Amino acid sequence: MTTTLNQQTLSHLDWLEAEAIHILREVAGQCSNPVLLFSGGKDSLCILRLAEKAFRPGRFPFPLMHIDTGHNYQEVINFRDQRAAELGERLIVRSVEDSIKRGSVVLKSADESRNKHQSVTLLEAIEEFGFDCCIGGARRDEEKARAKERIMSFRDEFGQWDPKNQRPELWNLYNARSHKGENIRAFPISNWTEMDVWQYIEREKLGLPSIYFAHNRDIVMRNGGIFPVNVPLTNGEIINQPKAGEEIVNMQVRFRTVGDITCTAPVPSDADSLSKIVVETATTTITERGATRLDDQTSDASMEQRKKEGYF
Repeated sequence: MTTTLNQQTLSHLDWLEAEAIHILREVAGQCSNPVLLFSGGKDSLCILRLAEKAFRPGRFPFPLMHIDTGHNYQEVINFRDQRAAELGERLIVRSVEDSIKRGSVVLKSADESRNKHQSVTLLEAIEEFGFDCCIGGARRDEEKARAKERIMSFRDEFGQWDPKNQRPELWNLYNARSHKGENIRAFPISNWTEMDVWQYIEREKLGLPSIYFAHNRDIVMRNGGIFPVNVPLTNGEIINQPKAGEEIVNMQVRFRTVGDITCTAPVPSDADSLSKIVVETATTTITERGATRLDDQTSDASMEQRKKEGYF
């Protein structure tokens, strides 16, 4: 008698997906009041799809939350609201502008980037709702400080991260337990790369904000980088005014990552489809944050310092 074994070979995306789903279910099982941080960006869109696969047909065991700087691209905010409505999940929005009004955030100047100040608003929201775990889309390949972080990253009662005080994660065993006032940041796609994200988006046919695809935009060249100018906000305000003597050029660009307008730069590109983005990602030699996040270029330790202060 001959027994035939049917063996299924999993792709690397299948393995990454399975790991991420396992992490999401661990969060749901170990944490009493988690929240999923959703900005409308590509990484958090992947996590939404993973959450669908982990928990549908039921509701997600956590709400969605976005910390809005008030200086986000219109296309991304519109897409954020659209996607949350399609899923039928609760979306909590807390704004850096409200923190400024309360006096908990003080800007050095009106045009200062609000990106780092999201830490304050995030910690205020965690205290307001009593969240014991925030699920985020950070990946280790993005930046050196992120590479140090565990999948279940412990934050103390002040919301601070100590890279020397992290829990071991042997054999894919995760410890998300915390005392009252402490917090866990869970990163289900920590082991993914930018290429994995784009291949997964292509495979799953996920919708995206239009600014991820090549389009024409007014820019200036500033400090050797591309700087978007005259960008409209959802309230009608125009920010990122060009400086005296700067020449405005209309260039075909796209965004590899999205964030605060004042510190998120586009890259030259003609990639107007997911297949072209995958090819472009395969050939680039600069990390997405190195190419596009101006606030990470102030020093080698800028991200680590922000994370110690409570950043995502």
